[in-house]
Amino acid sequence: MEYGILGNTGIRVSKLCFGGLTVGPLQANLRPDEGGEIIAEAFRLGVNFIDTAELYGTYPHIRKALEIVPKNDIVIATKSYAHDGETAKKSLDFALRSLKIDCIDIFLLHEQESEHTLRGHYQALDYYIKMKQQGIIKAVGISTHTIKAVEAAAKMEEIDVIHPIINKAGLGIQDGTAEDMLRAIRVAKEKGKGIYGMKPLGGGNLIHSVDECFDYVLNIPFLDAIAVGMQTKEEVTANILRFEGKPVPEALQGKIRQKKRKLHIDFWCEKCGHCVHHCSHGALKLKDGTLMVDREKCVLCSYCSSYCPNFCIKIV
Repeated sequence: MEYGILGNTGIRVSKLCFGGLTVGPLQANLRPDEGGEIIAEAFRLGVNFIDTAELYGTYPHIRKALEIVPKNDIVIATKSYAHDGETAKKSLDFALRSLKIDCIDIFLLHEQESEHTLRGHYQALDYYIKMKQQGIIKAVGISTHTIKAVEAAAKMEEIDVIHPIINKAGLGIQDGTAEDMLRAIRVAKEKGKGIYGMKPLGGGNLIHSVDECFDYVLNIPFLDAIAVGMQTKEEVTANILRFEGKPVPEALQGKIRQKKRKLHIDFWCEKCGHCVHHCSHGALKLKDGTLMVDREKCVLCSYCSSYCPNFCIKIV
């Protein structure tokens, strides 16, 4: 496993970061002991970096993994929607208590959109900076799906880490293309920011071209790490092999292909109907204000996802 330093933070991380969303209640909904065992397998095989968020509900899964594999070099990044000092303190205290740790390596403001949202959430950021000065947090930053937020964060000395979305198709980037995002990330990296990407498989929508997707992100020289969601030990092993530049045995790929997947609609869907109009299989429909998926008709082509303005459609 390749390791590197996350920007100017001094924090040593594995190139592969375990994306903690997928094992939790918002997607696979694994029990903490089940999800914890999968995370622990990644730790056993050399991954020392995990990304989560208060929203994901996976603190119990990570705590279980730390009990199974009590390594002292595990780096935890978490995120919250805190907007002022009070909500920031509440989120930090909850994370420390839930994970049973005394220090969080990286604390991010979740889903920042521009300099305006950063300004609106600055009281929360300021609280995290003060906690960094006290040694309770090691680095602070933002996660984002926008180029504007990357550009804004790059200019802020108090920001240590940026967690942007990047994949070969540009899926989920809300204000431009993959090329536009790469230019913004490069500038941020040159300013010493730690950069770890998210959604290299476009929320599962690019799962039919896994090798090409990983080749794309692994050849971006200004990404310190890449967060990848994983739900099984087989996926953990296969992704580690890919990140180590080793072939994935066909038998292992076969097991992963056998995993039953489904189209998943995130709870923040605004029911705009764009995906319904562009589903050539008639698998989507709006009924009583709810977006419905006909599992019999859905072929998991993910064509609909490119029409979702809020990146609500995933394959899990």
